[in-house]
Amino acid sequence: MTDALPARRYPTDGEQAFHQALQRAAQAYLRQRDDHRFADGRQLFKAALLLALCVGSYGLSLLQHNPWIFLLCYFAFIMLGMLLNIVVNHDASHNTFLRRRGLNRLISRIVTLPLGIDPDYWRLRHVNFHHIYPNVEHYDLDTEENGFFRQTPYQRHRRYMRYQHLYWPLIAALSLPYIAWIFDWSDRLGKTPLKANQPLPGRRGWLIFCVSKLGHLLLVLALPMTAAASHGIGPGVVLSGYLLGQMLASLLVVFLLLGTHWAQAEFYDAPQTENMPQGWYRHNFATACDWQPTPRWLAHWTGGLHLHLTHHLFPGWHHRHYPALAQILSRLAAGHGMDYRCISYRQLLTSQRRFLRAMGRGDDPRAARPRPEDKECRNR
Repeated sequence: MTDALPARRYPTDGEQAFHQALQRAAQAYLRQRDDHRFADGRQLFKAALLLALCVGSYGLSLLQHNPWIFLLCYFAFIMLGMLLNIVVNHDASHNTFLRRRGLNRLISRIVTLPLGIDPDYWRLRHVNFHHIYPNVEHYDLDTEENGFFRQTPYQRHRRYMRYQHLYWPLIAALSLPYIAWIFDWSDRLGKTPLKANQPLPGRRGWLIFCVSKLGHLLLVLALPMTAAASHGIGPGVVLSGYLLGQMLASLLVVFLLLGTHWAQAEFYDAPQTENMPQGWYRHNFATACDWQPTPRWLAHWTGGLHLHLTHHLFPGWHHRHYPALAQILSRLAAGHGMDYRCISYRQLLTSQRRFLRAMGRGDDPRAARPRPEDKECRNR
């Protein structure tokens, strides 16, 4: 779908009282702590530590003579780059890591180099489409039809998709490479809805885009292959490490960003009129939920994405605030007729598997509703 998509409007739908109560509570939380919405010193230290470990792992890989130690260091470099994208780039894309937009964009450009995706196009897809229209056919570009994987009831069903609950990890593992080498170039060439608001216009945009792609190849393939060859390590070792690292990084990122929108979630066809069928808050409650990782300490490394509904309602806040905001959200939701859901890791996996099976069979799970025991996270 290459034409510009007409904007759709969410009706207020009686949500003003909830919006005002939620914003008052969130602002009161900040005033009580004498705090701000952005990253604090602790988060900056965590980011600097991850960056140092990432660069250090990369440097060590270039010095190795043993192929297995090389692979270990190189793989650590890719995984740490993935973590930087989760705990730093995602916030930077929403301009909540630092206060200055220009610095956020610079940080995004740097930390996305190990994964090869263009941060400006990813930000536009994520912020301007997925966040505004989650689970809306054609508008949520994260759920575009691809012919291999059916993830909405409005997409064409093919017989082999009955096995998608088995092969979906492979699709997820290839998603970031697909974004880097298919989506990014399609966006750049004006073949997608992003054409209407090009983030990198003109020759300067082409230069930034191409230099970033070349920089990725030099960083993760050309330099490691050159160093490895000087130490007697073949290029196949580097290429294998690159492919396996990129695929695992992709699997983890897609799981955090997209899987929550499959768990007992609603899906919507593109509306024929200007108005969406319900208000913005009810739409987000219907299309996402919060979940808790197991073990709980993993929550420190998800970039707050496990509290995914909270993130969608507070995209302008750094993820360090999400636990407190989720408590505010759960407290206020019931009193305003909002169905807040916070489920366990086990429930998340069960819901995802059930959804993928239903989509693979050609079923339409839009009427699915959460079980009562899924509505509240205990011992947050």
